[in-house]
Amino acid sequence: MKEFDTIAAVATSPGEAGISIIRISGENSLKIVNNIFRGKNDRKLMDIKSYSMRYGFIVGKENGELIDEVIVSFMKGPKSYTAEDIVEINCHGGIITTNKILEEVIKCGARLAEPGEFTKRAFLNNRIDLSQAEAVIDIIRAKTEISMKSALSQAEGSISNRVNPLREELLDIIARIEATVDYPEEDLEEMTSDKITPQIKKIILDIESILRNSDEGKIIREGLNIVIVGKPNVGKSSLLNSLIHENKAIVTNIPGTTRDVIEEYINIEGIPIKIIDTAGIRNTEDVVEKIGVEKSKQKINEANLVILMLDSSNELDELDEEIIQYIKNKKYIILLNKSDLNAKIDLNHIKDENLNLDFVIKTSLKSGIGIKDIKDCIKKLFFNGEIKSDNFLVTNTRHKEALIKSKDSCIDAINTLNNTQAIDLASIDLRNAWSSLGEITGDTIEEDIIHKIFSKFCLGK
Repeated sequence: MKEFDTIAAVATSPGEAGISIIRISGENSLKIVNNIFRGKNDRKLMDIKSYSMRYGFIVGKENGELIDEVIVSFMKGPKSYTAEDIVEINCHGGIITTNKILEEVIKCGARLAEPGEFTKRAFLNNRIDLSQAEAVIDIIRAKTEISMKSALSQAEGSISNRVNPLREELLDIIARIEATVDYPEEDLEEMTSDKITPQIKKIILDIESILRNSDEGKIIREGLNIVIVGKPNVGKSSLLNSLIHENKAIVTNIPGTTRDVIEEYINIEGIPIKIIDTAGIRNTEDVVEKIGVEKSKQKINEANLVILMLDSSNELDELDEEIIQYIKNKKYIILLNKSDLNAKIDLNHIKDENLNLDFVIKTSLKSGIGIKDIKDCIKKLFFNGEIKSDNFLVTNTRHKEALIKSKDSCIDAINTLNNTQAIDLASIDLRNAWSSLGEITGDTIEEDIIHKIFSKFCLGK
């Protein structure tokens, strides 16, 4: 347990609600709240039992003026969220009352908590590791049930349970190498290149197994950005409206109706997807529309997937070909819209532009044809056709980078053994691999990175 000052923050969302919760954590939390608490028959809090609640009132420290009717709960450390003594004041919801109680708590000696400081203390007090702490914010930000389940699994230690055994294996190899090098005269098992190499190769295979579905994991955590592009009046806004089942974008027969990007979220079998309807790409002298076209191009560069809409009732023209050239290095789906009309578009012409025709879908947004095919195509492109919620997944980019660094260090160790047979030099690479894996759980990470991670948390968590 580390020694910290006592902190306080509002743990619930601001605004009108049934209740608000002010959370206080630290050695003096009970004493601080006791100074402003008045229970039945003037009963105080110092004799309250852990994991119990007491009804009463919060009063002003200086004037004893009644502020609100409350219920106070107490959790004694180390069996609490932060592993410190925690007091939570449950008061009526509302900004004025909540902030007034927080103000009185601070007057009595608490400090306003920094973003994520409660969870940071849980990590620093060894109640959870860093990967579990990061999962807390993922649970809060989860947009779908699958992303929530994935974050919950990480909070329960799924990443740690895979990484920690690998670190132990590496440490065992390092220890035996150093024993061989430092105590050659002792009757110890001699470590040689032939003995070490297979063990390192096994660790590499284990890391690759963890990394196998990391791209899918990142999508589950962060979602997909999908941009709808095409010439004016090909049906982009109609597609957005069809996907979200709402008339969000204005649809007219006038080219250039959409002048700015419109963003909406949909859920495809648990995957959060941001759909972006863009201004039709064309040369224009209209200042506002020109800004919209530039934004469209920017969104294409940021997208995970581009949906290119073409009007199948017209032949390809120079503007279509210009847009095709702009998106050809991205992942894309081609929609041949207005397929209920006489088709004039030449698929061989599209093929001549070196575009893959595996993901060409004929649609008629007017009659609803092709919408399901679009969703199936997205699943095929990113999840091999099936979204599985029960697989172990690495969802955090920081964790993926640490795993890749560890794998690379293991490969360096094998190369060192193959080229020099020097086990002591290989030990340096293995230490780097061990240290990289430790970054995931927070055992070997630098303090400024820890601070950066927790600064992204919300207040009160």
